[in-house]
Amino acid sequence: MRTRAIVIVLLFVEIVGTFGASSNSDRYDVSPLSLMLVVVGPLALLVHRRWPIGVAAVTLGTSALYLALGYAYGPVFLSVVFGLYWAVQSGRRTAAFAVAGLGYTGYVVASVIDPFADGLDAVRLALVAGWMAVLLALSELARVKRAEIGRDRQRAIEAEQARAEAERVRIAQDLHDVLAHHISLINVQSSVALHLIDDDPAQARNALANIKLASRDALRELRAALDLLAAGDAPRAPSPTLADLDDLVDRVRAGGLQVELHVDDLRGAPAAVQLAGYRIVQEALTNTTRHARATRAVVTVSRQADNAQAGIEIVVDDDGVGTGPGTVAANGDGRGLTGMRERATSLGGTFEAGIGPDGGFCVRAYLPLADETATSASEPAR
Repeated sequence: MRTRAIVIVLLFVEIVGTFGASSNSDRYDVSPLSLMLVVVGPLALLVHRRWPIGVAAVTLGTSALYLALGYAYGPVFLSVVFGLYWAVQSGRRTAAFAVAGLGYTGYVVASVIDPFADGLDAVRLALVAGWMAVLLALSELARVKRAEIGRDRQRAIEAEQARAEAERVRIAQDLHDVLAHHISLINVQSSVALHLIDDDPAQARNALANIKLASRDALRELRAALDLLAAGDAPRAPSPTLADLDDLVDRVRAGGLQVELHVDDLRGAPAAVQLAGYRIVQEALTNTTRHARATRAVVTVSRQADNAQAGIEIVVDDDGVGTGPGTVAANGDGRGLTGMRERATSLGGTFEAGIGPDGGFCVRAYLPLADETATSASEPAR
């Protein structure tokens, strides 16, 4: 559409300008041939996207032939400007410069053939050469600028795609943590209810109440995650923090696991650190409930301060499956362990999991507090 508008304007300007130049010149008057040469250049621009070099050659050739036949100087050169500009923009710079050189040669030849010329005018030739050089230089600068803008736009698109992918990964990790935790509690409580339904209905009723609470919490967090997937600006419930560990531990205790909780005053810690710490404790207790066959777990969340960097240390130690004393291993298998490690390392922290110092299984994470600006990577958008 823009090309058509440019062509229409050029046709009007060149035709009207040619008649005006002819009326004030002692050169040949306007003829059907001269009008054809004036019109061909602008019309050729309509196909510049498909044949940019050919179009540039046509505009240069028709303008040179127009001058060689002795017609009045007019705006016939305007189509040459657009032809050369679009040829350079196409990226075929060598071909565009070559066509420009041939076009200048054609102009020199036209100046020799021109029946009204008194030999070559060196000043005019120099001016035309300078004009073409400036046109080509400006066209190249515009091409480079457009290429830079295109690269910047592509980088912005890729960055947005990477951010969206990271968001999806964080949401998937949250879903894993939440569903694994609550479904594990539901599984344990349902087993208790089935076992006691006849012998101790009151205790079975209590287990069913815990199942109701766990399923309600799971559905609420699942709905929030799905809302976020459906629309990035959808409202969500506030992300859990380390202050919510008491409620988390109470739900785990209701499943029969004895949990001892020690938490320092961590108010003021960055939100992303609070969320990551909560999820690590949640997943560690879920693994203890599901896999460790433990009866007791100790959760310690403490503020650590030294000369290097302040941070939060999280230790979850149980008396479950473990064959003997030993240092905590730096690796571990399973999606839950992988998710905990990713949460810690995304904040610049560390993560270890393995056999604890007294047997059982131990999870240990360290989350630095110094650089709060770097913590946003692990916090799902709200």
